[in-house]
Amino acid sequence: MEIFREFTFEAAHRLPNVPPGHKCARLHGHSYRIEVHVRGEVDPGTGWLMDFAEIKAAFKPILDQLDHYYLNEVPGLENPTSEVLAKWIWDRLIVSLPLSAILVRETCTSGCVYRGEN
Repeated sequence: MEIFREFTFEAAHRLPNVPPGHKCARLHGHSYRIEVHVRGEVDPGTGWLMDFAEIKAAFKPILDQLDHYYLNEVPGLENPTSEVLAKWIWDRLIVSLPLSAILVRETCTSGCVYRGEN
């Protein structure tokens, strides 16, 4: 079984490694949407994989680091592409949650999915 919880935050960034003249090299912001997906067996007693509140609690310290911040100044996000952000989030949550995917949307039509190294 797989469940997910979605989070939103606002943040600014710029992409320092894009080709000269690329619009994403300029400072801009996004209304990010993050989905944290976890996978496991459904507990026969509770009827659920885990309480959604556990996912929320695990994500809160991450949200506190990202919401209304300049992502380039967050350690590890000096080149804050969606791909880098997805892996950065994964690396912080995998120690406490049985992750199956991290989905990052930086616009309503663009984003990425990270499913770990395997």
